[in-house]
Amino acid sequence: MYMRRSISSPLFTGLILAALFGLTNPARAQNDLLGDLEKQATDPLKREVVSATFKGTHVINSQSIETPGKGTLDFLIQHRFGTLNSGAYEFFGLDQAVLRLSFEYGLTDRLAIGVGRSSQEKTFDGFLKYKALQQTTGSRPMPVSVTLFASSAITTLKFNEPAVERTTASRVDYSYQVLIARKFSPGLSVQLMPTLIHRNYVAQSTMQNDVYAMGAALRQKLTKRLALTADYYYLLPGNTADTYRNALGVGVDIETGGHVFQLHLTNSRGMIEKFFVPQTDGNFFDGDIYFGFTVARSFTIKSNL
Repeated sequence: MYMRRSISSPLFTGLILAALFGLTNPARAQNDLLGDLEKQATDPLKREVVSATFKGTHVINSQSIETPGKGTLDFLIQHRFGTLNSGAYEFFGLDQAVLRLSFEYGLTDRLAIGVGRSSQEKTFDGFLKYKALQQTTGSRPMPVSVTLFASSAITTLKFNEPAVERTTASRVDYSYQVLIARKFSPGLSVQLMPTLIHRNYVAQSTMQNDVYAMGAALRQKLTKRLALTADYYYLLPGNTADTYRNALGVGVDIETGGHVFQLHLTNSRGMIEKFFVPQTDGNFFDGDIYFGFTVARSFTIKSNL
């Protein structure tokens, strides 16, 4: 009798097993690859720099820790009207205004220079800004960012003081700040600003050539494109603190594509350190409030590619 040979031979069984392993190994390899990528994306030990602590290089009155990126030029228009309590005759401050135009350029991702010109006392200013430390997460994290800021300003206004010689040196003031900031969450950033203002000239011997202050600023993100901002400067005890007031500002940042639009209310008319730290005379809570805005536009001068 003819008998049919079984197909379940050892050779055939081996081929079946090989085919099955060939189908499962690629799937297993793909799963392993996806697992490795997911582990890398969520690795708590990976060291990363915290970015966008503040959205712009300025908060309201004060500088922020941010600098333009390497090869980036920022053009700023800062405008401040008169006080809201100046009355209808002055159209509640709109008839009075001061203006500052400035350029800020990133020499590197951490070092920036800037120049500006204010209509107040026809003042020219220049500054250097350096990111000494950057906040990081992951392995051995750095808890804060630290930026060093130094500026000088010269007043070119003609003074009607025939009895007093105003030399070039007597028209120059200097500002020094250490900007210390921490981004506590994606929405909240806080900054402290120990400040020294040195004035080469003061009108009276009882006035301070050196004025010390401690500043603080914050940014609270409200929506994807809207944030609440505030800054405040406390004058340390002395003649300046007895004569002038602490600068206070509140505002909002609005991100609109290629630039940031800032609206704010402050008791300080000046927009650089030599004005708003030692010379603020408005009482915010009595209505001595200046409404102002800042428009910042960035241009890529030198590409990093």
